[in-house]
Amino acid sequence: MKQILVAIDFSTSAGNAMEYAMNLAKILNMEVCAIHAIGPTEGINNNTYNAIFIDDYYNNKRQALKDWSAKYTERDEFKEIEVTSVCGVGFLKNVIGKYIEENHVELLVMGMTGATGIAGIVGSNVSTVVSVVKIPTLIVPLESKFSGVPIITLATDYETRLSADDVNALNEMVEAFGAPKMQVLYVAEKSGAKNLEAGEAKLQELIKNVNLEFNYITDSRPLNGIMKFVEEHETDILCLVKHHHGIVYRLFNRSTVNQIMNKTVKAVLVLHE
Repeated sequence: MKQILVAIDFSTSAGNAMEYAMNLAKILNMEVCAIHAIGPTEGINNNTYNAIFIDDYYNNKRQALKDWSAKYTERDEFKEIEVTSVCGVGFLKNVIGKYIEENHVELLVMGMTGATGIAGIVGSNVSTVVSVVKIPTLIVPLESKFSGVPIITLATDYETRLSADDVNALNEMVEAFGAPKMQVLYVAEKSGAKNLEAGEAKLQELIKNVNLEFNYITDSRPLNGIMKFVEEHETDILCLVKHHHGIVYRLFNRSTVNQIMNKTVKAVLVLHE
């Protein structure tokens, strides 16, 4: 069965991300795996390597993760969801990357502190993981709670070509959510864009079983337009596509995704070409 992978560091933010993932798994009929990365030098005391001590330390971490995950599996609303836990030794991006290579992971979920202290998607663990992982990644701020019928807004400049895996994942979500529409927000830095009808037609071809509502903004600072739109239109999940030469991709480079989540407190789904 397909899995939702949740990065866990035992923080309150990770707990919120886990709850969000459990609600998603219930709707999408998927399993959940809680994954924790044990740092390469974690558990080594005074630079002295003691194999027995290290093994005990790792085993204690694995048990702690199982106990932590059990807080969710014991809840009545989540009892039908199969949950596993994995501890890997290494840097977070490597531990997650290795697990994804070896398992059928549909979606990665990561929590963030949100408006109370979100300084720096770029340079943070989230940024590092997003840069190397090629599956849909949902970033969940602490203040973001799962909505029963989430409204999705896809920000695009029509230059991007979604990967087949991301298209499949997005279609599964839209169909499972049963939302009446998905909002598409076209982002342009200047007016006079061409081939808009072709862009609309292509998206309608890819994303099925939902009414696409097309919206257009032109702003020399695209972030302002995106934030204004999300503030004025109901949005539970904002989708951004990492496209190396597009406007939306440049938002990542300027750390402006931070500001989107600071001011709108929405979950952000990162898709890939």
